[in-house]
Amino acid sequence: MSSQAFKLKYAPHFGMFKHHVGDDLLEHLRFAAGEGFTAWEDNGMRKREVGVQESVAKEMQKLKLEMGVFVATATFENVTFAGTDPAQRDAVLADMRQAVEVAKRVNAKWCTVVPGLFDLKLAWDYQTVNTIELLKRCCEILEGSGLTMVLEPLNRLTNHPRVFLAEMPQAYMICKAVNHPACKILCDLYHQQITEGNLIPNVDMSWSEIGYFQVGDNPGRKEPTTGEINYRNIFKHLHEKEWRGIVGMEHGISQPGKEGERRLIEAYREVDSF
Repeated sequence: MSSQAFKLKYAPHFGMFKHHVGDDLLEHLRFAAGEGFTAWEDNGMRKREVGVQESVAKEMQKLKLEMGVFVATATFENVTFAGTDPAQRDAVLADMRQAVEVAKRVNAKWCTVVPGLFDLKLAWDYQTVNTIELLKRCCEILEGSGLTMVLEPLNRLTNHPRVFLAEMPQAYMICKAVNHPACKILCDLYHQQITEGNLIPNVDMSWSEIGYFQVGDNPGRKEPTTGEINYRNIFKHLHEKEWRGIVGMEHGISQPGKEGERRLIEAYREVDSF
């Protein structure tokens, strides 16, 4: 018998329950559905074989699991969106075309976009304009596909010191400038706690442009209840604002083995009990 569904659509990822089910992808999905999860995400879906994508999608449909994000385009080594290199920009557009095909196979509505590094030799406002212009070209590719790209601000203090996109107001401004329904924000509350804190007010001010949430506690980037973020209050706030989207569980597990995986599930039960 399946456990009661959570109030929000928390989305685990492959590997999160390996001590319970091993490496079989479909068993991961079955286990998650049995525990009451109603969504799933897979950053690496774009690079999986087509047959694997199709089998995962079929099983998710059977289990009534909603597909969350996969990564459409991301780099932590190159200047892509913010720069002027035609080859880098063409590579981004190629990634987006491929993302549309993947989304069709796996019934995905959202894909993650990480706009790369900032250029050390180019004024910041020029970089912002470059980013906006390339995002508009990405939107042309996404037109009519039903796929929305969500731009993820990442922290520079702990994990990604030279990323171009780091702040919620910055992401909000860029999405407003792009002005297209296929360009929204991926609000990862782990990153934003490190970058700027003030989580609920920033969520409220950026609400119209947020398309997806991800979470992880800080410090440590493990499950809720292991750090300083009051996820019960945050999730209550999202629920009261009638958030119907997905909350991706993009974090590690604080304890080893089956016990750690069970504790992970219990932690989500705790923060979902509002």
